[in-house]
Formats: sequence, structure tokens, C-alpha cells
Amino acid sequence: MDRDLSGVRDLAADLAVRAGRLQLERRDTLRVGAPKAHANDVVSDVDIASERLIVEAIHAVWPDDAVQAEEGSSRAGASGWNWVIDPLDGTRNYISRTGPWSVCVALYEGDEPRVAVAHEPVANETFSAIDGGGAFLNGEKITVSGGPPLAEALVGVSFQPNPATKERTGKVIRELLPVCGDIRRLPAALNLVYLAAGRLDGGLALDTNLWDIAAGALIAREAGVVLGGRGDDFTTDLTVGAAPALWPALSERVRAAA
Repeated sequence: MDRDLSGVRDLAADLAVRAGRLQLERRDTLRVGAPKAHANDVVSDVDIASERLIVEAIHAVWPDDAVQAEEGSSRAGASGWNWVIDPLDGTRNYISRTGPWSVCVALYEGDEPRVAVAHEPVANETFSAIDGGGAFLNGEKITVSGGPPLAEALVGVSFQPNPATKERTGKVIRELLPVCGDIRRLPAALNLVYLAAGRLDGGLALDTNLWDIAAGALIAREAGVVLGGRGDDFTTDLTVGAAPALWPALSERVRAAA
């Protein structure tokens, strides 16, 4: 089934901006619910309201599309198109006011990502991509960094903060930190889009969910980032991304440690 992907991107970007605006407006009055999978897996009423805003608008236009969303709005579909949504990637940062977060919307046709948007509300930055059409930040094309040597590279690290993954991530950081330029911890989506914009030279994400990485991965790929995991394809278990020149050194180190 044909679909106007430029129109899809524009709608997804508009919804992400609207959700980001809601998050900024309600930050002083948010209510935090009980943890989900573990003590560090938090959710707020703003996460839920943001997801509802996005999903209801999509359903009004494409009622037969499937939805895979973090906060419970998932539904089956019959059209062959699947929306993958993280309404607030970086909830702990949002709640604690200690770092950035983003609103992420991706559209898959079957197993293939076709459209992606990641919006960072505080900076008012909207990253987007259409499959085969390049990556953009606020409408301007972006590309991966030139890829400095590993000893000079800035590397983003993302991980689920459950006990087992923190232990696994610690092993990777112990291997990587002495040999790279420096490390930044970021929510997974921003890790990937900052790679796309050349702000980071490499990045890795451990034990994510698809909604954490779906939008960012397409944007990164369209910007020229090399992506992989334990094999040629990135997975929720392990995602590694880098500028092409940095890829061999970074991927070898991360795979060995992870």
C-alpha cells in the first residue's frame, strides 16, 4: 500500500512537538506512578498523556495501522504498517531535571523502518528521516562526523538501569573509557540522533526496547552512521553505532566487552 511518507513525517513531527510542549507545560505538576519492571523504571502521568495524544491522532487518520507503544497503547493492525512510539524517552531525566529527553515516533512497513522523528523539547530540535531520503535537523540536512581516532572519540552510552544491565554496562565502560576520548550517558534515542548530527563520534545501547531505538536508528543510518550489534544488524540486546572511520575500532572493543 502506497503512503505519502513526506506527509507522514510532517504529521509525526507535529505530534512529537505537541507532545513535547505538553511535557514542558506539565513538568511542574507531574505525578509519578509506581515503578514498572524495576525500581529505576519509572513512569509519570505525563508519559501516559503524551502517548495518548500521539496514538489517538494517528488512529484518527490510519485506524487500521498497528501501534507498538511503551505505555500501554499498543494495538494490532491490518494494514501492514506499524507505529513504534516512545512518548518520553528519558523519563528519569525529565522527572529529576538532570538531562535531556525526547519524543520518538517511527513508522514501519512490515519489518522495514520508513519514517522516523525524534523531538527534543527543551532545545526545540526535531530530528527526522525518511527511508532513502537522508536525515534532517529542523529541516537542515545532517551527516555523521568524520570519525576521529578512538583515543579522541566522544562516545554515547545508553542502557536500561536494571541491576543485570548495569553490571554488563560497567564491564563495557571499564574496557572503553581508558581508550576513548570521553563518554556521555544519554537516553538511547538522543544517543543515536546526536551521532547522526556529528555531535558524537560513536555510541552504544544495551538492553533497550524497540521504541527506544527505532526512530533514532533510522535517522542515524540515513546520516551515514554505521550500525550493528553482535552481528551485522543492531538489536535491542546490543546496538553499536559509529562514524565509518571509527567503526572498526569501536565495534571491536564494544563487542568484546559486551
